[in-house]
Amino acid sequence: MSDYANGPESDPRQEKFIVEASLLTEDQLGGLAEEYCTRYHGLNDTEDPLAELGRILAAIRSGELVVWFDPVENTASLGSPT
Repeated sequence: MSDYANGPESDPRQEKFIVEASLLTEDQLGGLAEEYCTRYHGLNDTEDPLAELGRILAAIRSGELVVWFDPVENTASLGSPT
């Protein structure tokens, strides 16, 4: 039985990968952190969704949150390391 019988393999060039935060500028990290705060706290769910901004930036620096890049969508976002 061939491996192809299980279906085509995914293209590794299309898989999300982690980008080292040190490769990004402070402005880029700040933008990702702001987007993360507004996405998870929403503009309607809390009075000041950006109040967590400092904590989110600290989480990026400590590795609690990482920058994921999606080459298919050509987007970056914050998330937990796997």
